[in-house]
Amino acid sequence: QVQLVESGGGLVQAGGSLRLSCAASGSIFSINAMGWYRQAPGKQRELVAAITSGGSTNYADSVKGRFTNSRDNAKNTVYLKMNSLKPEDTAVYYCNAPGPISYWGQGTQVTVSS
Repeated sequence: QVQLVESGGGLVQAGGSLRLSCAASGSIFSINAMGWYRQAPGKQRELVAAITSGGSTNYADSVKGRFTNSRDNAKNTVYLKMNSLKPEDTAVYYCNAPGPISYWGQGTQVTVSS
């Protein structure tokens, strides 16, 4: 079992920044890549960013150049730094550990006001 706990969401004005954290615990040896997803009201959950165990990253086109995904293996934590936030970034953000069993955190709300 893997437990994922997100934190760092909140309300911010457009153009502002937030940093989300996702702390992993449990059978973390099974975790390789980690992903950040988001789901806005009435929309499907979408992949925002992903990071491999080696630190390689990829991003959705909508966040490239604004979001940075990183990880601290010593702390079993991944981060999503979000800059230049836009109202359309408003969503619940989830971290995910994919695999034969896919684990999800509880989500953290990000609200960007215009």
